[in-house]
Amino acid sequence: MKEEETEVWSPKPFHGPNQWPSEDLLPGWRETMEKYHEQVLRAGRKIIRLLALALNLEMTYFEKPGVMDSPMAYIRLLHYSGEVSIPEKGIYGAGAHSDYGMITLLATDGVPGLQICRDKDASPQVWEDVQPVPGAFVVNLGDMLERWSNGLFRSTLHRVILTGEERYSIAFFLDPNFDCLVECLPACCSLSNPPKYPPITSGHYLIERYKLSYKN
Repeated sequence: MKEEETEVWSPKPFHGPNQWPSEDLLPGWRETMEKYHEQVLRAGRKIIRLLALALNLEMTYFEKPGVMDSPMAYIRLLHYSGEVSIPEKGIYGAGAHSDYGMITLLATDGVPGLQICRDKDASPQVWEDVQPVPGAFVVNLGDMLERWSNGLFRSTLHRVILTGEERYSIAFFLDPNFDCLVECLPACCSLSNPPKYPPITSGHYLIERYKLSYKN
């Protein structure tokens, strides 16, 4: 986020100033990353509008004040080594998981390795390769969207298999405002399908999930 957007300097968890490398060390890096963030955020907003329409909501429902008008939106630059995974020993580039937030936009360098499981409740789980498409993002749905939609949208269980070739990707995570109340949407519940999850704010949900991840 740009420094003039002072709200990100708040003392809330997951908020704070970016720590930029020296311009002498990486000339143009900050400008490039800020431009990328701006463009991928724009793409993410278009996707959440489509999700709103799919849920019979107003197109701008998720962009209303207090929802995702000031989202937690951040980038992770990922590098996977040129080793080879050994699934039978549990050795992966990234083990099976789903993202905690709303949606993730993933740009890759074209090297394969990403796999998804369409039915995460199946036993045994069936994994499919995600073939890279030049110029396209991979869009993963997160656990918070599954919670918000009462399970109508399922979060994407995925993992990374190391293929022996180095792999780079850029993950953009787009989550609701920290104080946004995430509760079952009216179109996603009924008398026969009551809400499965209690209401919780976006920020506290993420805090709970990270605490469980790093408790050891």
